[in-house]
Amino acid sequence: DGAGDQHRNGLGEVGADQLGGLEERIEEQQDHDDDGACTHRRHADDEAGEGAEGATFTIDKIYVKDLSLENPGSPQSFATQEQPHIEVGLRTRGEQVQPDVYECVLTVTLTAKVGEKTLFLVEAAQAGLFTIRGVPPEHLQPVIAINCPTVLFPYVRETLADAVTRAGFPPIHLAPIN
Repeated sequence: DGAGDQHRNGLGEVGADQLGGLEERIEEQQDHDDDGACTHRRHADDEAGEGAEGATFTIDKIYVKDLSLENPGSPQSFATQEQPHIEVGLRTRGEQVQPDVYECVLTVTLTAKVGEKTLFLVEAAQAGLFTIRGVPPEHLQPVIAINCPTVLFPYVRETLADAVTRAGFPPIHLAPIN
């Protein structure tokens, strides 16, 4: 289904160097458990040597942590003929919540202005719980700071487009970010 494709696409960018520093060939296996959690395991082939431990990256849950919408100039702002200037702000944070379990929050703020007048402001904090095992400590921060937000981005993009539409404006579709 579409959500599964988003999981695969986002996680497909997890490089071998970020998951244990293995430069040998990597075999990837994806499983979905009964709760719908998506698990990606990366194991070194036999060429990497006996005892090489694979890393596991599991998406446990994706959810909206916070959503805020301001529409201060309505209904007069709907009559504006000028094209608004859209400002985009992006923040991420990650923290360990249990052993091997991390919460990552991707917060995106959209502000639409015509001149100094704000048409709307919408902010969404899209969060996810991720189980990450077998990743050396020196590679853990890039996984949390890059790969987890990559998984969350399609969800926050959809949340923002929906909120802007519900505010009475045409949806804003953010371009993918690398």
